[in-house]
Parts: sequence; C-alpha cells; structure tokens
Amino acid sequence: MRFNDDQGRRSAAEAEGLGRKLLQEVAAIVTPETLLAWRRRLIARKYDGSRKRGRARPRKSEKLEDLVVRMAKENRRWGYRRIQGALSNLGHKVGCGTTAEMLARNGIEPAPSENGKLGVSDANTGI
Repeated sequence: MRFNDDQGRRSAAEAEGLGRKLLQEVAAIVTPETLLAWRRRLIARKYDGSRKRGRARPRKSEKLEDLVVRMAKENRRWGYRRIQGALSNLGHKVGCGTTAEMLARNGIEPAPSENGKLGVSDANTGI
C-alpha cells in the first residue's frame, strides 16, 4: 500500500503530538520512524523559505523578446552580441546573456562564426 503526498502529510500531522512509544502501539500500516520522517520533511518544507524567494529579476517583456527573435530571423548572420548592440541603438538596455537566453528559448541557434568556419550543423549538410 502506498500513500500519496496528501495522505502522508495528514498522517504526519496527526502523529505530531504522539510519542514514539505510542506510535509503536497505534501505527499499523507504517512504522513510527516513517511517520516521524514524514513529519520532519513536512516541517523542513514549511521553513525552507522558498516561497519568499523569487527570481532575482523579472523577465523582459514579451514585446522585447519578439523584437529579438524578429531581428535574429531577419538577420541570420547576427549573433546575440550584435543583436544586443542593435537593441542598445534603439534605446533598450538588455544584456548579451539575456539576449542569448531569449534566442535559446525560441530555438534559434547562434549565428555562424565570423572567420568563415562552418558550424556543426552546416558541416553535415555541406552548405
């Protein structure tokens, strides 16, 4: 018999006030150690502080991401640093890492290198 998370939490909460000896007498399905371990996990989850922690910075707007994707599609040879420069010329403050993440999220690979070497995907196709 397996407990789901909710059943385990309820059992652990009910076992809170009981001692190990009383749990030994009462607990029939699971061992007292299991109930106490569930209780420890429940308390640890309550006080871990993850609900209070958020992202360090909110994401850039959808419009800006759409602009980055459009620039990348219209200018295939531009890399994320060139796109970042173009955005800066338009008055948008975006880091090059943020630009690279936006491209990666939208499935756009980095531009080919300046020195004329073919990328891995280009070498297989012979382009």
